[in-house]
Amino acid sequence: MRSANARRIVVVGAGIGGLTTAALLVRSGYQVTVLEAHVYAGGCAGTFYHKGYRFDSGATLAGGFSGGGPHAQVAAALNLQWPVSAVDPAWVVHLPGRTVTQWADAERWRAESQAAFPGSAGFWRAQEQLADISWDIASRPFPWPPESARDLAAVAAAVRPRTLLALPHLLRTVAQLASAHGASAELRTFLDAQLLIAAQTVSHSAHALYGSAALDLPRRGVNHVHGGIGALASTLADWLRAHGSAVLYRHTVEQIEVRSGRAVAVRTSQGLRVPCDYLVANLTPWSLRALLGAAAPAALTREVQRRPDTWGAFTLYLGLDAQALPAGLADHHQVVVDASRPLGEGNSVFVSLSDAQDARRAPAGMRAATLSTHTAIAPWWQLHHAGGSAYAERKAAYTQQLLAAAERAVPGISRATRLCLAGTPLTFEYFTGRAQGMVGGFAQTSLFNVRGPHTGLANAWLVGDSVFPGQSTAGVTLGGMRVARAVMAAAGPASRQLPHSQQTAASWHIPSTQ
Repeated sequence: MRSANARRIVVVGAGIGGLTTAALLVRSGYQVTVLEAHVYAGGCAGTFYHKGYRFDSGATLAGGFSGGGPHAQVAAALNLQWPVSAVDPAWVVHLPGRTVTQWADAERWRAESQAAFPGSAGFWRAQEQLADISWDIASRPFPWPPESARDLAAVAAAVRPRTLLALPHLLRTVAQLASAHGASAELRTFLDAQLLIAAQTVSHSAHALYGSAALDLPRRGVNHVHGGIGALASTLADWLRAHGSAVLYRHTVEQIEVRSGRAVAVRTSQGLRVPCDYLVANLTPWSLRALLGAAAPAALTREVQRRPDTWGAFTLYLGLDAQALPAGLADHHQVVVDASRPLGEGNSVFVSLSDAQDARRAPAGMRAATLSTHTAIAPWWQLHHAGGSAYAERKAAYTQQLLAAAERAVPGISRATRLCLAGTPLTFEYFTGRAQGMVGGFAQTSLFNVRGPHTGLANAWLVGDSVFPGQSTAGVTLGGMRVARAVMAAAGPASRQLPHSQQTAASWHIPSTQ
């Protein structure tokens, strides 16, 4: 039987943020159940199987594994090993008339940046200084924005004398930082392209501190994940099962029950009712609001009504004949087609080829590739609801745009393509459950309007890319670490638990129809 003092925690969604939170709680002795709608873990950092290929659904590269990084901290806490290897160069940026290689090696990057953007040394020095401060703070508990006296104390404890060097930049953007150092138009285009994928916005609105850390990601180290990016989530899910927790797939949460301002249970599509003392939702605010229904706090309802849509993604998943590809290519590329036009919508494309040495990613002699571009979600839904052929025609046009852009980085990629699958925001909503197919989280424009994990319920928290510091596996891991600490603070010391398999019948109400 379950101890009367046990703390039952339900995590809705098996993305990296939710799984990280779950694992850290299990390590501390709590009883955790993870419910996932899909057949595998990872969400937008998942890997799906199709006709012998393992395609990364969204994210294709991961950082934060070096000393002090969030993934490194989690690995040390859980005593696990990540299936990763370092990548250098991180990726190659193809600007109109210029190619810039993002070397992980600091000296090679300094030489490359000066050759590509003469006179930019002052900007890069300032960027690196701010990035060092940001990463230093992130290596310690830093619950921003603070939502309690405990959070304020943790933020104060994280500040060091060198942190004060960032104060003049609290209200500045990356563009202002670049302009102060005489940045050229080409450098601005380069910065815009990097920030769009890392901060969901471009330099004129990206916050200087967040943007500087995002720009530093290649030098902090990025990694291939063996078997695909989804192996990070499966590593966490396997750890949870090995330590007595349930990770249940094909269980779409359809309702969160609320009493007196607290989540008390969740109900799934399989007819399962799972009681909870605390709830962690690896969801967007829109998705959480939908599950709460009439019980949603008024503040959460107002939030989803006023917040603008975030970006969506148009993605191609390609099966490529490896022999038809040029030799000696880097595996990851970013292409800007026309610097005079806004980025996204096929004008900026990220291309990732599977590691040629990773035999699990594709059939013999083949390679998997993921191509993606930012896209506004509304036009796709409008065309879908209108019916007719316009939606399919737009999908076909975007497919050709992405392939044409990819040709600049990988000559012959169209001829090498043996399989081509296209994904739109509708695809992402269907497979990941994200409202309207919005991905990537909120644009990082100011430290003073970022979102914390609050939900308006006393015992429930959000985790994932909606919560600062936002997107990337490293970002959502930092959010997961914060939420795990918040749950522990609210729940108090955990009781010693029986293995999950021994207490399921006593803990869950399984309807008689099962």
